[in-house]
Amino acid sequence: MPLIRTPLLGDNDALRGHAYYMSVYRRDAGAARANLSPTARAWLAALGLPDPDTDPAIAVLPWHHALAIGYAPAWLAEHANGIRQDWPRIPLPGSADLLHASGALGARIAALLDPDAPVPGVTAGEIAATFAAIAVPSRQGRGPLTEPDYALTAGWGHAGKSGAVMPGRGRAIARTYAADEATTQAHAALLGTRTLDVYLNDVAYWRNVPERVWNFTIGGYQVVKKYLAYRERPLLGRALTPAEIRHVRDTARRLAALLLMGPELDANYRASATSHRPPPSGS
Repeated sequence: MPLIRTPLLGDNDALRGHAYYMSVYRRDAGAARANLSPTARAWLAALGLPDPDTDPAIAVLPWHHALAIGYAPAWLAEHANGIRQDWPRIPLPGSADLLHASGALGARIAALLDPDAPVPGVTAGEIAATFAAIAVPSRQGRGPLTEPDYALTAGWGHAGKSGAVMPGRGRAIARTYAADEATTQAHAALLGTRTLDVYLNDVAYWRNVPERVWNFTIGGYQVVKKYLAYRERPLLGRALTPAEIRHVRDTARRLAALLLMGPELDANYRASATSHRPPPSGS
C-alpha cells in the first residue's frame, strides 16, 4: 500500500521512498483551518458541501476518500506504474452522496490502521468467526501459552552494522486450512488459498495467518514480519508481553479485515471514476 493514516506525529519518512506526513488541519494566523487547497475547496463547494473550516466531518472527508481509493485493489493494479514513479490521480466523486459513501469506507480503513482504535467484530466486542480463527496464539500440543513461551527466538531479526536491525528468515510454515479454520477458508479468494503458522520459538506460534495477510505490505514492508524483526529477544532484551502477543494477533485480524473490504473498495473506485467531476475551471 502506498499510503497510510496515523493519529501520531512523525519526524521522519512516513513510508519508504521519502513520503511524508500531511495533516488534516493547519494553523493559519493562530486558527485551525482545514488543510485543503483552493482547488479541493472549490470541488467541495460545487458538491454543495459546507465550509470544511467550520465542519470537521467535511475537513476529513477528502482524506478519507483518498484512503478508500488508495486501498482499492483495482486502483492499485491499474496504477502500479504511477505509484512506483510518482503519484497517480485519484478520481473525485461527482456527488456529495458518493463522496460521503467513499469517506465512510475510508474511515473504516483509518480505524483498522490505528492499532489503538478498537474495531468491533475484529479486535473488540464479540469477534466475528472469520477473525476469531486468525492468528490464534498457540503452542505445540495445544493448550494456552504460558510465560516460558513468550520469548521471540525464531530468528525474525538480528543486529546488523552500526546496530541497525536486519530482518531474518524466521520460521513460518505454510499449510492448508484446518477443519476448525473453515470460517477463514471461506474467504480464501481474498485472504489466500493457504495459511501459515508463524512461530515465536520452538513451541509457540500464531496459528492460521492467511498467506495474503502475512504478505500484506504498507510502504514496501511486510507489516507483521517487520514488527517481529524488532522484537527478537536478543534485540529487545526480554520476552514478549501478553499484550505484544495479542498485538500481533490483532494486527493480523486488522489486515484480514482490510483485505475483505476489497470488493467494496473496488466498487467505490469504479463509481468514483465513472462520476469523476473535475474541479471548477479556474480554481
